[in-house]
Amino acid sequence: MRFGLIKFTAAAAFMLTAISIKPAAAQTQELQKVVQQLDAAAAKFQSATADLRWDTYERVVRETTIQTGIIFFQKKGAATDMGAVIQKPAKKVVAYSGGQLKLYQPSIDELTLLSAGKNQSQYESFLTLGFGGSGTEMEKQWTITPQGTETIDGVQTTKLDLVPKQESVKNTFTHVIIWTDPVRGVSLKQQFFTPSGDQKICFYTNIKVNGKVDTKAFEIKTTSKTSVKRP
Repeated sequence: MRFGLIKFTAAAAFMLTAISIKPAAAQTQELQKVVQQLDAAAAKFQSATADLRWDTYERVVRETTIQTGIIFFQKKGAATDMGAVIQKPAKKVVAYSGGQLKLYQPSIDELTLLSAGKNQSQYESFLTLGFGGSGTEMEKQWTITPQGTETIDGVQTTKLDLVPKQESVKNTFTHVIIWTDPVRGVSLKQQFFTPSGDQKICFYTNIKVNGKVDTKAFEIKTTSKTSVKRP
């Protein structure tokens, strides 16, 4: 009787081990496939434009601010330029190029300049996340966990949970979830989580890949009276 119990326990333990290993192996295969798809898409990616909607939730006041506008991403050698125009509720222009981030607020005629410096790769990993980046490069910055597929706007996306590998980055975002179309190398949705409990959800629609980008629509126009801040 005792021997039979031991055999049963051993068999059960083996089955549980097999069950726990199988999903991990499947996740590894799924991740490898996505990384390869993103690498292939990145090799072809030159630019993307899209309509944007950014929903920012502040836990302290329990309020969500909704911003809408347009955005572009454009490859410049090994780097990527990004520009966005927030049209509502108040106009703002964001531009990133060559390691410098600019934020212009026309309503108060103020320009804020931030330099990425030695953290340029980190800046670009956030600002261009899911747009034209290779899967191999993404793996260097993030621990990636596949979470299956989900259809958004008629497109089958792969859902990926990303945890920053650098502790300093975790002070800004504990993790990020992206819904990516790995074939085109673009994200249709992103969700950022902060240590304080705030969240930002980004939606991208009307995405056009490798078309001509009219960068004039994203230009920052300042005057001698513009206030300039360098935090």
